[in-house]
Amino acid sequence: MSIAVYPGSFDPITLGHLNIIRRAAAIFDKVYVCVMINSNKRPMFTREERMELIARCTRSLNNVVVETSDDLLVQYAKARGANVIVKGLRAVSDFDSESQMALINKKLEPMIDTVFLTSSEKYTYLSSTVVKEMAKYGADLSGFVPREIIQDVIDKSKTTL
Repeated sequence: MSIAVYPGSFDPITLGHLNIIRRAAAIFDKVYVCVMINSNKRPMFTREERMELIARCTRSLNNVVVETSDDLLVQYAKARGANVIVKGLRAVSDFDSESQMALINKKLEPMIDTVFLTSSEKYTYLSSTVVKEMAKYGADLSGFVPREIIQDVIDKSKTTL
């Protein structure tokens, strides 16, 4: 069985994230979407809220499991029996930092590989940071986040101004 982990902060999940999840779910038997902490970011949603939003958006994908972890990514992946970490790439600049992390992860856990999925061209500009900024100003989010969670993002942006 091929098991992959797709880690991220997902604050909030975007259509770009969802595109990577769907594509990974078509490649691997099981995909763990793991909400992780990014110490460089101040999240709008709690981890539990992010997990619920992702679960709502991936409900139709039977081989996707949404979890969270405080562990080192490779420790989490190994504990789940995963042999692959999936990372989405939007631009060449993403490759620099992600390839460095992939090499570090490979050094820590030689049996776990990193697979890069390039973003669909219509999502190359998209990030959770952009979505939060747009929501703050009341912009239409329909082309940026899954429809199932648009209202959640709008409501949360009003309480975090």
